[in-house]
Amino acid sequence: MEGDPTLQLRVFDLNCWAIRYLSKRRQERVQLIGDTLRREGFDLVLLQEVWSERDYSDLKVKLGGCYPFSHYFRSGVIGSGLCVFSRFPILDTLLYQYSLNGYPYMLQHGDWFCGKSVGLVVIKISGIVFNVYVTHLHAEYCREKDAYLPHRLVQAWELAQFIRHTSKAADVVVLGGDLNMHPEDVGIRLLRGWTGLRDAFAEATRFEGCEDGCTLVPDNCFTVNSELLPFPLGIRIDYILYKAVSSFTVKCEELKTTTGTAPGMDIPFSDHEAVMATLHIRRQEQAAGDTLSTVEPTLADVVTEARTEVGVGLRAARRQRYSAGRMAVLALLLLLLQAAAALGALAGLADGQPFPKLSFCLLAFLALGILLLATGLHLFHTMEVKMLQGTEDQMRMALRALQERP
Repeated sequence: MEGDPTLQLRVFDLNCWAIRYLSKRRQERVQLIGDTLRREGFDLVLLQEVWSERDYSDLKVKLGGCYPFSHYFRSGVIGSGLCVFSRFPILDTLLYQYSLNGYPYMLQHGDWFCGKSVGLVVIKISGIVFNVYVTHLHAEYCREKDAYLPHRLVQAWELAQFIRHTSKAADVVVLGGDLNMHPEDVGIRLLRGWTGLRDAFAEATRFEGCEDGCTLVPDNCFTVNSELLPFPLGIRIDYILYKAVSSFTVKCEELKTTTGTAPGMDIPFSDHEAVMATLHIRRQEQAAGDTLSTVEPTLADVVTEARTEVGVGLRAARRQRYSAGRMAVLALLLLLLQAAAALGALAGLADGQPFPKLSFCLLAFLALGILLLATGLHLFHTMEVKMLQGTEDQMRMALRALQERP
């Protein structure tokens, strides 16, 4: 940076919607994404929902000449879907899997099986250390009755904590991903307030793309328009966030989103629009101060709001745990009654009465199945209660620390 005091970093972020056997025209779109990235030559590419490792391998081969460094983050049953491509050497990587991620019995949603996580790659450009994070939080599905809000808030809190505790040695922090939250949602305000991250859309000197920076829009042919009825222009749930940690300043000169079909094609890259940011990093005379100190009063309100929502989820989890435990006890009592009836029959207490073996066996298997299912649910919701209680405790301590600062 001696000759040129400003370093430019071009970042591309996209939820690829690449689910094998489920996503429409997946292979064609993956090839299209690869062709576009190779032609445009971004410095960093942050992708989500690349759930097929074969798709990642195909992209890696296609982009090898332009992006010689890459990493795929593996977690969960079907994988996190997160991967990073970089023009610069990746010095280190780390994956953190969120402690809560929906429910395994909600098969139609499937978030639990993905092992939603945040991935970190550390790169160094012209002596500047970048911590680059990529993540994908739990989907909303229903805004009016969002059963997953407490889980998403736990994820947002853990993401904020993960960034704060792993970025202390970095000069610049960049976060990209599908956060599944609107800009005004409490989770976004908590994440930005607790980490000091700045929104590239809000900070950009120039913007080009969908109105209000929306990344899920009704004009996209893959979008389920019924989910966007309250939002005729679409919603913005994909972000590029950034901040300088040490003696640097970061400014977003330009932000773009794709706007529907790819050039010369009849399909877009994904059901989400891509986000592209041009960041300018400059060394400054004095180190950047702690951004928390300037927003503590507002941040305390945000933490209080988030803690309240987590408390609502905690009470719901306790009720579900109690219901599952009661069901398990009833199933166990039924099994014991059947066992007593069977012992009575074997002891000759029911002489002259035919023993209904088929009905008895069917009822026993049903009771055993209910017992196993209810026990599994009780254990799962017990873990959910512990995670929600732990997050609420952390938020309470953080709130106390904010309130006690002079």
